[in-house]
Amino acid sequence: MSQDDAALAQAIRRQEERLARDPGSLAFAQLADLYRKAGRTREAAALCRDGLTRYPHYTTARLILAKTLVADGDLDGALAELARILEVSPKDVQCHRLAAEIHRRRGRIDAAVAHLETAVRLDAGDRESRALLGLLRAATPPADDASGLVRVLADDTFATVAFGTLCLEQTCLEEAAQTFTRILRKDPDNRAAREGLELTLRARQRRKG
Repeated sequence: MSQDDAALAQAIRRQEERLARDPGSLAFAQLADLYRKAGRTREAAALCRDGLTRYPHYTTARLILAKTLVADGDLDGALAELARILEVSPKDVQCHRLAAEIHRRRGRIDAAVAHLETAVRLDAGDRESRALLGLLRAATPPADDASGLVRVLADDTFATVAFGTLCLEQTCLEEAAQTFTRILRKDPDNRAAREGLELTLRARQRRKG
């Protein structure tokens, strides 16, 4: 067991003991988040749902539940939880960031952009959301100002998964992202384009270090 895993296991034990001493406390949310981080998503979701029956307006627990559902691949369920939070807390930046991620993973680029725009408006210092927003809503510049590759991107003939994959393989990440997002705006259910965009964003994150 690594040092980080040991620390996480110890934190879980402490929170379990705390909750055992006071089962009605808000400590359930912190324990659920620790379960989520440990990959114990089923326990995390069950704990959140049980706690939310007592504290239905506890948005922190609902956000943890949404994150847990994302980890389990239940994107629709996660969006439903985020919608409930945003009904009462429309300026919750974390919710907008997570909603943007979910919509992006589902291929709904314009919905992702709308949430990122809100996140950036609410938190001007959110550089990651701002950079991601620039990628997802990038427009092709005028032909006179564009490089050869960008001029190629302006032609819908090249808005294909194969071309996006080629850009990704050549580490032309902005061009790859632009290609995949153009495809997804027309066909949000294009699985290959969704996967290509996620691979592009991971490559971008690795390049940043």
